[in-house]
Amino acid sequence: MANPWIPRMHLWEIDDQPWFPPFLRGYVQTGLTHAWTVHIPVLQASSPATIVAAVLRRVLGSSVSKHTYIDFCAGAGGPTPFIERALNSQLEASARDAPAPTRRVPATASAAVINGESRAADDNTPSYAAVADPDAKSTVVRGTEADDSDEKNGGDGHGDGRVNFVLTDLHPHVESWAAASKKSDRLTYISHPVDAANAPDDLLQRYGGKGGKKGIFRLFNLAFHHFDDDLARAILKNTVETSDGFGIFELQDRSLTGLFTCFVFGFFIFLIAPLLYWWSPVRLFWVYVIPVVPFVLVFDGLISCLRTRTAAEVEVLLRTCGADAHGWEVRSGRERFLWPVGFLHWIICVKKTA
Repeated sequence: MANPWIPRMHLWEIDDQPWFPPFLRGYVQTGLTHAWTVHIPVLQASSPATIVAAVLRRVLGSSVSKHTYIDFCAGAGGPTPFIERALNSQLEASARDAPAPTRRVPATASAAVINGESRAADDNTPSYAAVADPDAKSTVVRGTEADDSDEKNGGDGHGDGRVNFVLTDLHPHVESWAAASKKSDRLTYISHPVDAANAPDDLLQRYGGKGGKKGIFRLFNLAFHHFDDDLARAILKNTVETSDGFGIFELQDRSLTGLFTCFVFGFFIFLIAPLLYWWSPVRLFWVYVIPVVPFVLVFDGLISCLRTRTAAEVEVLLRTCGADAHGWEVRSGRERFLWPVGFLHWIICVKKTA
């Protein structure tokens, strides 16, 4: 998003207000999760959550497996469990389909397989190939792509190319997170409150991997626009001091198309609610009879548009957060998730050496 004609305004959203009934807040948050995860054929090539996974792979490149991904504003779970599933499916398929790498080693070196033979007993014991050919100088060792990349990227020894995701929030939703984590061995959560502006050391050390091999990559899915400038700077300062990268992903921006997308979203709620909530007459009541849910989704969506920052605005906060962000690189872009006007806007910042 470049040079929006609407200035940023930090207004309030209904869903954030303490007077908004918790059960209705739950319905609204479920609707937002569906905005991330539902895939409508013809109108959508894939869901926004799947697009986030693809963006992470494309932008981070080979370093995508070097991180543990921590969602510091997970809410009730949001899209992160679906991003985890999509990203790890892609990484696992890539590791499985890639050809096994080869490298030259001395004929006396131990290896999993040497020219088709079992490894030598130890580093000083000649391999069968060396005994059969005393003139042998070296031989070819074949391993698996997953094992090789896992070792280089500070993996945990699973050798499947997958990465870990962690759900945290200042207001934990333990029941929802526990249900989501049961569906994947690469998704976990922190049951106590976690402040994104003051991430606890034990959390960072625990998920940074043994010996600090894994970097911390923070996720802000439809969340960063909720922070005012002072809080945003505090969060970015803590991020720069303790993490290796962060990603901001929003489904809206301060443009006419962004505002129009909110109304389109409201229309689709009316259209597909029976397919999503046929099992809950109470939810359908608050969608059709007293349409609080679609109203709040559209109203808060419009306010979210006005609160969303551009990449340039985020970079200004990053450079003035009080930490040394000189070595951090900011990249941004947008991907269409709903024809014709729905766009996912992303900002990814990483240490240049990460």
